[in-house]
Amino acid sequence: MGDLLLSLQDSTLFANIAEKDCQKLCTCLGAREIFFERDEFVFHAREDVRSVYYILSGSMHIIDEDFWGNRSIIETLRINTLFGEAYVFSSIENYLVSVVAAEDSSILEINPTKLFKTCSNGCSYHTLLVENVLHIVSEKIVRLTEKLGHVMQRTIREKLLSYLSVCALREKSSSFYIPYTRQQLADYLCVDRSALSHELSKLQKQGMLRYDKNHFTLLVEPNTLP
Repeated sequence: MGDLLLSLQDSTLFANIAEKDCQKLCTCLGAREIFFERDEFVFHAREDVRSVYYILSGSMHIIDEDFWGNRSIIETLRINTLFGEAYVFSSIENYLVSVVAAEDSSILEINPTKLFKTCSNGCSYHTLLVENVLHIVSEKIVRLTEKLGHVMQRTIREKLLSYLSVCALREKSSSFYIPYTRQQLADYLCVDRSALSHELSKLQKQGMLRYDKNHFTLLVEPNTLP
């Protein structure tokens, strides 16, 4: 519990909550830390809804797979992010998507029935926890809205440039890494991998960008390679 409490104090979920109160909250929430290896599923689509999860380290892919096994990455969730909350606080009884570890990760499993139930004495630290949860959920909604902006573009070129532009602006640099392999990027943008690779090659030849695996550099002057 000692190492867990130290990581919780640095987390967004338990921000501004003292160590002794973190311990009380973990007990109150029935929280437990679980480790997942890369490519291990936290849950599969159509499983019964059970818990709310919080990422302590690593990252998770939220994925959707159709009847034929075609996969789309809806979102990649990183440290200090909640997932599963949309299901447990709705009337939906089964997960509609799957969540798989994008890398070796640890998560906090939380009993959802106690997350928003404040203690009988209305303790301030539980109120802080609720505020932190709302902050995390709001940020996730913003990211999903951002993705919608990418996939609504009409062409693969427009989808790519929309995504890469946001990455550059977020990193405040024209040179940056993305968290996806080529197949994962295709899944995220909902396009064919071969068509995506072809478009990337065209953009590089036109002097719009340079790339090496998942490292990209956007060029200010199109058709001019430094």
